Amino acid sequence: MRNTGHAGERRKTRPAVLGGVIAVVVGGAGFGAYALLGGGAAAEDGTRTSSAQQAEDVRTGPLSAAEVTATAERFLTAWQDGKVSEAAAVTDDPKAAAALLTAFAKDAGVKDVTLAAGTRAGGEVPFSVKGTVSHRDVSKPLAYDSSLTVVRRAGDGEPRVTWRPAVVHPDLRDGDKLVTGESGTPPVKALDRDGGELTTEKYPSLGSVLDGLREKYGEKAGGEAGVELRVVRGKESKKADLSDKTLLELSEGTPGTVKTTLNPSLQAAAEAQVAKKDRASVVALRPSTGEILAVANSSHGFNTAFQGSLAPGSTMKVITSSLLIEKGLASMDEKHPCPKYFSYGGWKFQNDDKFEIKDGTFKASFARSCNTAFISQAPELENDDLTKQAQQVFGLSRNDWQVGVPTFDGAVPVQSAAPMAASLIGQGGVRMNPLNMASVSATVKAGVFRQPYLVSPEVDGRTLATASRTLSAGTLAQLRELMSYTAAYGTAAEAMAGVSGETGAKTGSAEVDGQKKPNGWFTAYRGDLAAAGVVQAAGHGGSTAGPLVASLLKSGG
Repeated sequence: MRNTGHAGERRKTRPAVLGGVIAVVVGGAGFGAYALLGGGAAAEDGTRTSSAQQAEDVRTGPLSAAEVTATAERFLTAWQDGKVSEAAAVTDDPKAAAALLTAFAKDAGVKDVTLAAGTRAGGEVPFSVKGTVSHRDVSKPLAYDSSLTVVRRAGDGEPRVTWRPAVVHPDLRDGDKLVTGESGTPPVKALDRDGGELTTEKYPSLGSVLDGLREKYGEKAGGEAGVELRVVRGKESKKADLSDKTLLELSEGTPGTVKTTLNPSLQAAAEAQVAKKDRASVVALRPSTGEILAVANSSHGFNTAFQGSLAPGSTMKVITSSLLIEKGLASMDEKHPCPKYFSYGGWKFQNDDKFEIKDGTFKASFARSCNTAFISQAPELENDDLTKQAQQVFGLSRNDWQVGVPTFDGAVPVQSAAPMAASLIGQGGVRMNPLNMASVSATVKAGVFRQPYLVSPEVDGRTLATASRTLSAGTLAQLRELMSYTAAYGTAAEAMAGVSGETGAKTGSAEVDGQKKPNGWFTAYRGDLAAAGVVQAAGHGGSTAGPLVASLLKSGG
């Protein structure tokens, strides 16, 4: 809150603004009410005059509106006034709070801070932040929204702000910090395959992709750095493959140019499709080259399509089928067991709705996604068979892809007993994302693994990952027929209706602990286009992710 008097003058105390007015009544109590109800300065540090007094005064039960608003006021007012120690003392981790709040003013260079709290909801108080970011002779206004949560402190029950870096800025995680200065890397101008500029205004899903491109190619693309406020990632964020993020540009740098493989019309179609559902992610690529043509996520923060680590459910049966066929444990037109139940390693496995197929073929089991048809073969397999198949044929689970931006390359760990059996149907320890599963369909269509890439390796001399072997012609023909039959007559038929040409598909539903509905998966190809998608906590893949993927196959046809 700025002083309306002469320039440079400030009042000694500047109470935080609540909803536009000082000490606004929220939930029946104003921020000033706490002092009138027995809190006051004596309770500032949570101490009492004697141990007996302290024992009597331990606060319990739900927080009152007065406690929440008073605690929030103390924190926000102290922060706004630059009284870092006072603000930190109102949190449950004063040391960490003091360090980040100090850096907010010193390293980030944020001055003239005004904090305005919104309407309390339980123990949570949203607030807006306004200030000015300055570095040498440049400055720029800063504005964003954040929130804090008030809880009872263990031991004495005193209300305190739960400390987390996101209180200071919602993009901060543990170990991250805000820094203003010359950007670590020059900006880049990312282009689609036709030379058009890629922006988040045009393609909202590409924020994390553009951040990744800048981090990898900023120094190589010929640009010059500007001055900016950015999030500098710490160890934990780097482990999660999160890139540094620009929050405010004080002066523009000169961008270098990086050309990607993205197809503008297919990218636009992907953005439109994921916007129709919550927690949806899709990827499309070209099997003959490995070029990534589109990537989109409903959520524009974490790039689940490239970096997600989720159980792929029955889409994994494409890889498992290739293994079983190679080992002579299954053949598409031969009879294959599909009982209601099959027990292995102490676990009892079953099919969706406990169905069974009597005297059916392996093709029928694949098309209907029979779990027990695959689990029943577990006794015939070695613990590392599936891992080797994923690595050697499909190029997965080796952590060696060089896409051009950070990716998770799938995980198929060696397991034993029941978890090994569960891995055969895409549960257990198996983890994938849409990029991985689009690559699986692409490998089946092309007959060979070609590592997906977003930036041509010719740009920087990267060496793309390769598979150590390919499937035999006979195995490959069966695998294509299984996917083609599923697209025409199996669980993928409804979604793939109207997708013409040479097609193949596989659906998947992955159970997640504590989640009412499974994650819905779908992977498919049409001609020289492969795509995969996941819609989390939505239900069966055929009806959730299926329409998204099928729409992209039609758009790219």
